[in-house]
Amino acid sequence: MIDARTILAKLRDGMTLTEAEIEWFAKGLATGDVTDAQAGAFAMAVCTKGLSPEARVHLTMAMRASGQTLKWRLDGPVIDKHSTGGVGDCVSLLLAPALAACGAFVPMISGRGLGHTGGTLDKLEAIPGYRTQVSNDELQDLVADIGCAIVGASGDIAPADKRLYAVRDVTGTVESIDLITASILSKKLAAGLEALVLDVKVGSGAFMATPHDALALAQSLVETAQGAGCMTSALVTDMNQPLVPSAGNALEVIEVMEALTSGDLTSSLVRLTQALGGEVLALGGLAADAADGEGRIGTALTSGQAADTFGEMVAALGGPHDFVERWRDRLPAARVMIDVMPLETGLVGAIDARALGEAVVHLGGGRLRETDRIDLAVGLSDIARIGDRVDPARPLARIHAADEAAATAVAGRIRAAFALGGAAPVPPPLIHERIG
Repeated sequence: MIDARTILAKLRDGMTLTEAEIEWFAKGLATGDVTDAQAGAFAMAVCTKGLSPEARVHLTMAMRASGQTLKWRLDGPVIDKHSTGGVGDCVSLLLAPALAACGAFVPMISGRGLGHTGGTLDKLEAIPGYRTQVSNDELQDLVADIGCAIVGASGDIAPADKRLYAVRDVTGTVESIDLITASILSKKLAAGLEALVLDVKVGSGAFMATPHDALALAQSLVETAQGAGCMTSALVTDMNQPLVPSAGNALEVIEVMEALTSGDLTSSLVRLTQALGGEVLALGGLAADAADGEGRIGTALTSGQAADTFGEMVAALGGPHDFVERWRDRLPAARVMIDVMPLETGLVGAIDARALGEAVVHLGGGRLRETDRIDLAVGLSDIARIGDRVDPARPLARIHAADEAAATAVAGRIRAAFALGGAAPVPPPLIHERIG
């Protein structure tokens, strides 16, 4: 007979759990039959002893099966993308409508900001009226009608993960690659995906700061997703500086709208969107290969199809019907804008992207506590890039704040995030590695 004490003892002793034992524990997390103490012991044992690749697949599948799983009957592949989080990373808002314009169906279940990283749902809520919470039935209708919907997870999706994540957050086990993998993929696979591309960030603004850790996570995610039957690849991408020269919710939506409406394919945001989109279009059978997929994403952006799809999604979820045409008038703006000037002239050699993300949080653009209300207008814009020359006429960044006191309080933090020098640095590559 299976029980929590036996499972925990086996984990403690480094023994391999059976599929049935893992399924029992995941179900107990969802139903409450597993206590908080037992859930914490499980998380700590997995963190210290690790899981085999097979057990990691079993845990992912069991957590997915702990709640509702979506089933689709559509005339195209159901695909998605997930990012491990960074600063100025607003790819999801650009990629989902571009994929839909290419014939894919994208139920993009997203999250809120975590620590110094921004959240996709928080960014979308800068659009007046946009609803991020819908029922699973409404999500299926939206995806079938429009091709994409970016929303939050319902309480019916992977409840075992919700329970285990809350325990991990207070037991020092958030960093476990096994638990990160099962957490991410249980929710994504519950959406009924046929193909998935993962954006694993590495660098000063990422949770995985070293190439070794980022590569290990990317490999774990790809192997586990493939083991669970979902075609998956991953790109390890750079987060040694914000992806776009802005950080903050409404400010990042501005970056997205400029990318959707300008026809310019040269920015880091668009190039990464094309690379991720090319991967998943190929996995889903909508492109001959990743290069062909990149071209299709580029066409969706330059033709205006992606912008039109984004506008349809916004309107269907309660936002303005004319948002694509009048987005400059619709987004909130901060009361105070102050430039952060360098103390010397020089070239930006390195950036502490995490410090910039934390500055946005302290401006009110993120949460220090779960109950904090976000100021959607605040943040940073015009952030200097690695290799840029800064001087009294070229600031390091522009602060958007609720008042001058708030701006002054973070100015020193922002200035300290930039390392200046006299020699031209080698800018980091946008994409470090591909796994899959």
